[in-house]
Amino acid sequence: MKNEVEIKQEERIDDLHRNGYFLIQNPKMFCFGIDAVLLSGFAQVKKGEKVIDLGTGTGVIPILLEAKTQGKHFTGIEIQKQSVEMAKRSVKLNGLESKITIDEGDIKQAAERYGASTFDVVTSNPPYMNSGGGLKNDFEAKAIARHEILCNLEDVIYNAAKLLKTGGRFYMVHKPHRLADIIVTMRQYHLEPKRLRFVHSYADKEPSLLLIEGSRNGKPMIKVESPLVIYQNNGDYTQEIKKIYYD
Repeated sequence: MKNEVEIKQEERIDDLHRNGYFLIQNPKMFCFGIDAVLLSGFAQVKKGEKVIDLGTGTGVIPILLEAKTQGKHFTGIEIQKQSVEMAKRSVKLNGLESKITIDEGDIKQAAERYGASTFDVVTSNPPYMNSGGGLKNDFEAKAIARHEILCNLEDVIYNAAKLLKTGGRFYMVHKPHRLADIIVTMRQYHLEPKRLRFVHSYADKEPSLLLIEGSRNGKPMIKVESPLVIYQNNGDYTQEIKKIYYD
């Protein structure tokens, strides 16, 4: 049975289709999309490992990873107070207080806050648009989630590298047009790119997202995996997407 928590006006409860888990969201703020779900399917968490999600929003990635893996503990850090509060209520709603911790804070201070070489896995679904790209959304919470206003790509990668143990793994979802920046910055901070997968809405379309794994102090060699296609020609999810969502 789910724990009772307050659901505020304008909030909704979304079914995550995993372990009977649900997530509290406010449609007027930034709600998670398929990119977060894909990241939770791409990230590999081994039994007993400690995981931190940088810029966790309403906590969807830690909750999904707890459902899908045998990780020991999951931490999410988020700077937006309202998102943190919703994430904490979602953790309580699902009875996961002993497995998931949600902290309010700036990821730029994450390494200082938690200590260097503390985690086995770092995940992030960061803002995609740099300061020169795209239009700012009028609503502040959505703008912060989508644009590099409070943190940028280097902030995410630098702190991920500091937080990871040697051999620890970093998983991120981002936009293909930032790939050169991503690889250069990862190598600058000794996160060697190891796996790369492009995500396409349809098989005949250009990729709209990328998934990347890096290893702290890893040896140079990257595996480019087969493309991940979201939709069949008829608009239904492909079998692989259905498996990521529901299996």
